[in-house]
Amino acid sequence: METPLLILNCNTLVASVAFLPDGTQILSGSFDNSVQVWNALTGKQVQEFQGHTLPVTSVAFSPDGTKIVSGSGDNYVQVWDILTGTQVQKFQGHNNWVTCVTFSPDGSQVVSGSGDKSIQVWDVSTNEQVQKLQGHTDWVTSVAFSPSGTQIVSGSDDNSVQVWDVLAGKQVHVLKGHTESITSVAFSPDGTQIVSGSHDKSVQVWDVLTGTQMQKLQGHTDWVTSVAFSPNGTQIVSGSGDKSVQVWDALTGKPVQGYQGHSESVTSVAFSPNGTQIVSGSHDNSIQVWEVLTSKQVQQEFQGHTNWVTSVAFSPNGSQIASGSDDNSVQVWDVLTGTQVQKFQGHSDSIRSVAFSPNGTQIVSGSDDKSVQVWNVLTGKQVQEFQGHSGSIKSVAFSPDGTQIISGSHDNSVRVWNVLIGTEVQEFQGHTNWVTSVAFSTTGSQIVSGSGDKSLQVWDLVTGKQVKKFQGHIGLITSVAFSPDGTQVVSGSYDNSVRVWNVLTGRQVHELQGHADSIRSVAFSPDGTKIVSGSSDNSVRVWDALTGKQMLELQGHTHSVTSIAFSPNGTQIVSGSCDKSIRVWDVLITNQVQEFQDHTNSIRSFAFSLDEALNSTEYNNLWHSTLDGWILSSSNYNPLMWVPHNILTILSHPLNTLIISPHGSFCLDLSNSKLGTKWIGCYTPQSSSKSKFLVMHKMNKTLKYSSEMIL
Repeated sequence: METPLLILNCNTLVASVAFLPDGTQILSGSFDNSVQVWNALTGKQVQEFQGHTLPVTSVAFSPDGTKIVSGSGDNYVQVWDILTGTQVQKFQGHNNWVTCVTFSPDGSQVVSGSGDKSIQVWDVSTNEQVQKLQGHTDWVTSVAFSPSGTQIVSGSDDNSVQVWDVLAGKQVHVLKGHTESITSVAFSPDGTQIVSGSHDKSVQVWDVLTGTQMQKLQGHTDWVTSVAFSPNGTQIVSGSGDKSVQVWDALTGKPVQGYQGHSESVTSVAFSPNGTQIVSGSHDNSIQVWEVLTSKQVQQEFQGHTNWVTSVAFSPNGSQIASGSDDNSVQVWDVLTGTQVQKFQGHSDSIRSVAFSPNGTQIVSGSDDKSVQVWNVLTGKQVQEFQGHSGSIKSVAFSPDGTQIISGSHDNSVRVWNVLIGTEVQEFQGHTNWVTSVAFSTTGSQIVSGSGDKSLQVWDLVTGKQVKKFQGHIGLITSVAFSPDGTQVVSGSYDNSVRVWNVLTGRQVHELQGHADSIRSVAFSPDGTKIVSGSSDNSVRVWDALTGKQMLELQGHTHSVTSIAFSPNGTQIVSGSCDKSIRVWDVLITNQVQEFQDHTNSIRSFAFSLDEALNSTEYNNLWHSTLDGWILSSSNYNPLMWVPHNILTILSHPLNTLIISPHGSFCLDLSNSKLGTKWIGCYTPQSSSKSKFLVMHKMNKTLKYSSEMIL
């Protein structure tokens, strides 16, 4: 379950919501007959328009953000000036409730639909009706302009979706496929597709040119009340009487994200202009804002194994993936091309675990044949084989310096092997059941092991003694991993839970619940801020390591997810599955991690120190960063600087330095920049005995880098 970023309490039923074109404000229409405007960052009401005498059923901003249009049960369409708060137009022509309104793309016209079964087009400047479209045999429930403004789509209680030529006033298509009333319609950003929602609980996607149905999205358990395309057209959002908001992949029709939080029917949904947020209105009298946690599978499935894929691992530079399978083979894949570059065969039974050496030149594999084998990645030849376990090898790992390998086995033991001389150097006994998973700490001084005895044990590699034992799982432990700083351990279990433990105290920090079946694999992200888990429920989930909240759910596998891993830079996840496939996911998670407030005037500059030390007391409460790219003054929310969305999350990295000019709003010129995450070593810091800061100079009213910079 996702947690909303913002909840606006309206004290009345909310019928319609919309984002201001710049994403800074939210518009709502309510059953108390009012139109209200809210600050999207703070959730505070900033404006209210009174004039309708019955519930406001539909609202929309003009494209330039200067006007609002509202439709009401009082049969009127009203246009409001945002700056002055006054009514500037009132369209009268419908003889029943006005159910839906919106502006044309150029803002010169308004279209309205009504219970009188008609669609009417109005000229905003002259107050005249320019078209009246008739063809529906029941209430018109939803209308929308095409991006070009030449067509209108309408939905009706007559179960049909109709497409109209605005200039000619003629019907172009009648789209039939829904079996109950249409509640909502919208064009895709490129105007080639239409999405519709219905009381039949389905969302349907149509081809505008041919009028044929392209997709039928099913998953809601009650009426679909509202639908919308994302600004880039890749996703569709739907709201439902089942109280949920669902995001769908527009290409495949598969659900990619679900939001639960409303206690009554969701009545209206909309994407923010940059696609990073969704706003939803509900009969529970609230407006909720959700963060869109985006993920996409960026490669085709890597197909080559003939049986279940049991283990996957990224190479240290992120360019290759190793996989082990029940087909007894270890395969190496090129991440960029998706092609197989090596296939190692030598085990006589299923592969249970694979791992790269720290320098990426070797791969270790553990098998049900009770052997541990080491392979040369370049030549494909076996360079070592370790024998000693009396049971299946369930897990293997290289030490951080690459000189040792650990293995966990069905014989209940953990063994340490010297890679250079090929001998066993240590054995840890303490578990009373299978050892299912092992991992080194980042310093290489400790080992953690998970077992079928439901315990985790931490071992000191120097003394050979057990230093901690964690108990709390009620099922077999399947996977364990250290956090990058070595202070925490994460574990997954057959009890369907992921748990986080403090290594020093031995106490449980978090229990992550959400999977509907056994956890098969867990891992920390390279920066330690996230945890990923794979499960027998076929899903991959990403969690916030600090709060324990679920951030993302990745769906695509058709069988149990057996192994997962983060790429070295944390931007990708690889998953292996019993469906015999390997999938790579591109993960973008844009969370606001801190909100700084304290200044009483516009902020002139801010910066991060090069030592990465962000002291929460020293730098607390400085500025507001919005998800659409604006850096705002904390006192009056005046825009200071805009950052392009495609690099917004990169600029938010703690290593990066930002300077805001005191001369007003500026756009960063990134034409000569290179994308990455670290600036260290790219600049000589400005000399200072007190602090080290990087400086960007103001040139020609644009913030530019003083030389080529790696972001």
